[in-house]
Amino acid sequence: MPRIPGRARPRTGRPPLPDPRTALPAPGPSRVLVELAGVEKTYVSGAVTTPALRGVDLTIGAGEMVAVVGPSGSGKSTVTNLIAGIDRPTAGTVTVAGRRIDTMSEEALARWRGDTVGIVFQFFQLLPTLTALENVALPLDFARRGGARSRRRRARDLLGLVGLGDRSEERRVGKECDLMCR
Repeated sequence: MPRIPGRARPRTGRPPLPDPRTALPAPGPSRVLVELAGVEKTYVSGAVTTPALRGVDLTIGAGEMVAVVGPSGSGKSTVTNLIAGIDRPTAGTVTVAGRRIDTMSEEALARWRGDTVGIVFQFFQLLPTLTALENVALPLDFARRGGARSRRRRARDLLGLVGLGDRSEERRVGKECDLMCR
């Protein structure tokens, strides 16, 4: 396997993240990537109980392209948050890549999210006080992947992949940030 910049073995003793281009086997009908079974989610605020999901069953195979669509309040974000391990179901099971994430401890779930999940938010969640390079390196810092120098090099490489390598030291806010993040 060719060496990919920034994929050095971390000092924490955990193996490096898999290369996303080769991490999953080829798509096929027998490889289930995401499975929700009998999932329910109810939000409680004081005396008000709001059911968001009722008995959702969903299976997504590796390599499948899926769009979650529906009107406002239909549960799109709730389903996405459950699959990403950001939220927990009130009932039912959530399995991702063969692992039951609904039963993980908070610590294990946080580690799993950091190692496994990548989310592109509708709003980019960038910190306007940081440069583009610092914003890209931030998740690597939280995951303690390699040393500071290798994290910066990896972030610079990633910015280069999307054509922003020459703008890595810029700070952007508002619409400028929106343009830079596309």
